[in-house]
Amino acid sequence: MNAAQFSERLVAEGFGEIVTVERPPGGALDEHTHPFEAKALILDGEIAIEIDGRTEVFRTGQLFHLPAGMPHAEHYGPAGVRYLVGRKWPEAGAGA
Repeated sequence: MNAAQFSERLVAEGFGEIVTVERPPGGALDEHTHPFEAKALILDGEIAIEIDGRTEVFRTGQLFHLPAGMPHAEHYGPAGVRYLVGRKWPEAGAGA
């Protein structure tokens, strides 16, 4: 799947915000959460995502998905990582 196809898929799935993210070689983010659901396509490099003590590595051409509020840590490969990500924000009043 290329970036254009992935973007079309994100729009069809209701992801209203689509951005390209770049992270530095060997960088990391400690455990954190996002207030939005995220679905991403790795364009270059690699990212390791740790959830509940389990780490999964995603490389060029692979997809990852994180539900809103999911605690996770991120570690970037030796060449860093660049990915296209869709963000789906919760609807106002959802769960109320």
